[in-house]
Amino acid sequence: MMFEVSGDLLFLLIVAAFAAGFIDSIAGGGGLITVPALLLAGIPPVTALATNKVQALFGSGMAAVNYARAGYVDVRRQWVAAVISFAGALIGALFASSLPTDVIRLGLPVLLIGVALFFAFKKGLDDVDRVQRVTPLLFTAAFVPLIGFYDGLIGPGTGAFFMIGFVSLAGYGILKATAHTKLLNFASNVGGLTGFLLVAKPFWMLGLAMGAAQLAGAYVGSTLASRIGAKLIRPVLVVVSTVLALKLLWDLI
Repeated sequence: MMFEVSGDLLFLLIVAAFAAGFIDSIAGGGGLITVPALLLAGIPPVTALATNKVQALFGSGMAAVNYARAGYVDVRRQWVAAVISFAGALIGALFASSLPTDVIRLGLPVLLIGVALFFAFKKGLDDVDRVQRVTPLLFTAAFVPLIGFYDGLIGPGTGAFFMIGFVSLAGYGILKATAHTKLLNFASNVGGLTGFLLVAKPFWMLGLAMGAAQLAGAYVGSTLASRIGAKLIRPVLVVVSTVLALKLLWDLI
């Protein structure tokens, strides 16, 4: 499906995609930038969500590859979790038009503020692994599909929720948690797009153009995060979660 867009508007959408790729590769929340930008461009909501999934694939994919190359995530050991994240998002996307998501949207700002407070004030959060509170099997079977389903159903905050799970339940350090988050977020983006393709048609050319910008932004962001670690990821995560919560509260007014 084609979408006519002026050169100025296309430039703004590409800039938004680059910024989203940069932020999302560090702390998640890239959809906070790209979804409103697509809606402001006059794209219908469901089509905007589908188009957003197209371009988000490139950012999360690049970040996942970059973190894997740096040795922070072993894809071969995480492929089962990635498949489960994919399946959860696929189911969530199929239910996106039929479930009462207003209830979830009311509680989401509270959850995101909780995430921001956790990472802002929790002592000892750094790049060192901590005590594992649940087994990898339980984490993969219970937590991963839940967040994957949420990503397909609604989306904003998925990266932050994966992060807090990896840190507080799996006991990962912040940088390792970020790396694993991007792999599972990439899988959920693929699943979400697959589900949306059954109910909507994205604007492919626009999505691919924004995807190229996402690639660049994600490369820069994940490279910086790999070098700096928790000193960069932690404050960005707090700011992004807070801004996303405030944005959602504003939309409810």
